[in-house]
Amino acid sequence: MIAIFSDTHSASGHELESNALTAAREADTVIHTGDFTSETALEAFQEECDRLFAVHGNADSAAVRDRLPTARVVEAGGVRFAVTHRRDGGEMGLAMFGRSRGADVVVFGHSHRPTVVETEDVQLLNPGSHADPRGNRPGFAVLEEREDGGLEGEIREPDRTPLETVEICTE
Repeated sequence: MIAIFSDTHSASGHELESNALTAAREADTVIHTGDFTSETALEAFQEECDRLFAVHGNADSAAVRDRLPTARVVEAGGVRFAVTHRRDGGEMGLAMFGRSRGADVVVFGHSHRPTVVETEDVQLLNPGSHADPRGNRPGFAVLEEREDGGLEGEIREPDRTPLETVEICTE
C-alpha cells in the first residue's frame, strides 16, 4: 500500500488520527508533499512511517527545508511518482514537471483541495490536507497495486469516507 499526505501544518506533531494514522503505519511507502511546518511534525511522521519520502513546502521552517528536497522522484508499486509541493503554471506547470521526470503521476499539495486530474500524459494527484483542510474536506490518499499492473485507490477522509477514486495505468 502507498499512502499520500500533504499540508500537515503543525507545530506539535503529525496530526494523524483514525484511518489516516493506520494507513501511515501500514503503508509500504508514504509520500508527503510538504508543509509539515515544523521539525516536530516531520519527526512525528518519520516515527510513524517505515518508508517516508517527503519534500518541503512553502510554509516549512528553515530546519525542515534543510532536511528535505524541493522535489523528488519515487518509484513504488510499478509507478513513477514526481513529488513537489507546488509548481507555477497550474496544471500545465505540474504536467511539465512530471513529463520532465518521466513520471506516471505528479503528487502535489499546497491548495489543501483533494484533486485528481488526468492530463495528456501524466496524472495529477493532490491528497488534500488531513489536518488543515481550509474549507475543503480533509483528505489523504491510499493506493494499492492491481493484479494487471498499475494502482488503484482513493482519496478519502480520515474516517474512510471516499472523496475521489484514483486509477493509475502504466501502459
